Amino acid sequence: MKSRSIENFYEDISSECFIEKNALLLPNGIQKEIGHFNVFNIKELYERLNGKSCMPYDKRAYYKISLISGKNRVEYADKVIEVDQYALLFATPKIPYNYLPLDMQQSGHFCVFTNQFLTKDKTGMDLDKLPIFQTDGYPVFQLTEEEVAEIDLIFKKIHQEINSDYVYKYDLIRNYVAELIHFGQKLQPVTALYSKHNSAARVSSLFVELLERQFPIESSRQRLELKSAKDFAARLSIHVNHLNKVLKENTGKTTTELISERLIQEAKTLLKETDWNISEIAYSLGFEELAHFSNFFKKQTALSPLSFRV
Repeated sequence: MKSRSIENFYEDISSECFIEKNALLLPNGIQKEIGHFNVFNIKELYERLNGKSCMPYDKRAYYKISLISGKNRVEYADKVIEVDQYALLFATPKIPYNYLPLDMQQSGHFCVFTNQFLTKDKTGMDLDKLPIFQTDGYPVFQLTEEEVAEIDLIFKKIHQEINSDYVYKYDLIRNYVAELIHFGQKLQPVTALYSKHNSAARVSSLFVELLERQFPIESSRQRLELKSAKDFAARLSIHVNHLNKVLKENTGKTTTELISERLIQEAKTLLKETDWNISEIAYSLGFEELAHFSNFFKKQTALSPLSFRV
């Protein structure tokens, strides 16, 4: 399952989510060689969404910095963090994330940018090495009203600059983004999580969501991308041993057993309800060799795929 691109981001907010179709398409004026950057007002965006959140829990292929005001639940891999009023959030392509508004009083700002926009040669910062973008961190920071005012001012400068005709405006915006990053790194992160039990339940729920999202297989050209326990653990940004432990405790089955059960279920459906040949079914279910699929199917059902189809 691929990370959602910056183009996917604009598709989300300009097609399904907005009342006015094509109200906010991917800007044409931002040149590829400087990377991509844009900034948004949360209150305006939220009002146009009619209070609906269209952000799926997923990895993105871009960075995001958000100043949020309102009650929210922030979800990063197996971490769940409650925000009561104000927070500064940092999102990286390394970690799947989402945040869910819990009331209608949402305001603030957020910016999105690709790594090409904030390269080391332009800013002196290596994004992948910054503490705030590490996979084992807590990139959510609760704020005082004074801190909110400071960050709000930075975002307002970004809004003003991106709409200006200044030739070097993106150089100036990079400085403002760097200021946001350094501001965040000086803050203490929010580490109050749900209980360990609820955290484990969330990992189990996310695993099932990722597994089921791959089905049904509707075309012989469609192919599973997440096929092993290691694939799912990487997608959830947790260690494979932790995933196995959580699933075993919550379901009584290992990650591999759960994946195998779902694969067999889909294989049986495809064998009975399509006219695809066995090789096509094997391919769509992620098997490199027909023999591997046949051996897997027979081990799970005591029948060959052909015998089951008959």
